[in-house]
Amino acid sequence: MATYLTPALAWRRLREGNERFVNGESSHPNQDASRRSSLVENQHPFAVIFGCSDSRLAAEIIFDLGLGDAFVVRTAGQVIDDAVLGSLEYSISVLGVPLIVVLGHDSCGAVTATKSAVETGEMPVGFMRDLVERITPSVLTSLRNDQHEINEMVVEHTKQTSQRLVDSSRVIADAVDEGRAAVIGLKYSLKHGRAKLVSGIGEV
Repeated sequence: MATYLTPALAWRRLREGNERFVNGESSHPNQDASRRSSLVENQHPFAVIFGCSDSRLAAEIIFDLGLGDAFVVRTAGQVIDDAVLGSLEYSISVLGVPLIVVLGHDSCGAVTATKSAVETGEMPVGFMRDLVERITPSVLTSLRNDQHEINEMVVEHTKQTSQRLVDSSRVIADAVDEGRAAVIGLKYSLKHGRAKLVSGIGEV
């Protein structure tokens, strides 16, 4: 198995790394030549981070991680597709990762574009339309709940994405049901650098 950490301990390790980053005290662990050499034959990440592709949301940096610590999957607006689900299932079933993190962030461009499309009825061109269509349910739920701010929609989208992972994947759902893994949703503040817990499925 990948790690002996429980989901709760994996989340604690991420919290502690994020706190160091917020305070400007990052230790940059596991980034030297010996760590690189130790990972040639295999990897043992303790978390999988499924986040937005935004350039300001570099997972290893904001959680003060190094090589081999996190299995990272990123799409604009952390939108789920088959490749994402396959990647996450690999991290759970093959690597034995105990924690899936869905990482959203404030002022998300993909959520902003979706809000605009919902309000104006004008869809973006090309494959960007697919992103907007997949985020639209989260925006509609926010509007029904009288939440009109982008950052409120980001939280809703992070929650819905977390739940959708469990609903869509039997591999993930079984791991959560058996206590082998948990899924948490985090919202990252671009200004402050802090990743705040907004949802949790499983024991964390």
